[in-house]
Amino acid sequence: MIKTYGLTHIALLVNDAQRSFDFYHKIFGIREMYRSEGFIQAQTPHTHDILVFEEVSEDRGHRSNILHFGFRLIRDEDINDIVKEIEAAGGKISSRGEFCPGEPYVFFSDPDGNEVEVWYEKLPLEQTTFI
Repeated sequence: MIKTYGLTHIALLVNDAQRSFDFYHKIFGIREMYRSEGFIQAQTPHTHDILVFEEVSEDRGHRSNILHFGFRLIRDEDINDIVKEIEAAGGKISSRGEFCPGEPYVFFSDPDGNEVEVWYEKLPLEQTTFI
């Protein structure tokens, strides 16, 4: 087995890279790492995780098979604030609830219809420290 750092980025086909960057920046505070024509690579705060926004070109008319991707909250009490941020940025909430008591979640669609999840997960103490 080859060791890796695990899942480190997701590339999304989008209609407008800048619009998508702005949307995720308003909600999660992502910051631009690299840009070229129709392409923005951004890093999520406090991690090395990357979101790539690549504009759909006519020769790439298909859509991704990504079902959804998620952002894990540090504090469960932040779920209401993140819902407000999602709605203020123009996201559409599709479902909200708790997976089990004390583990809230929200699913929403971004401007291109990609489904995103934000949730809080209770972890054992040794798993809560970021490397």
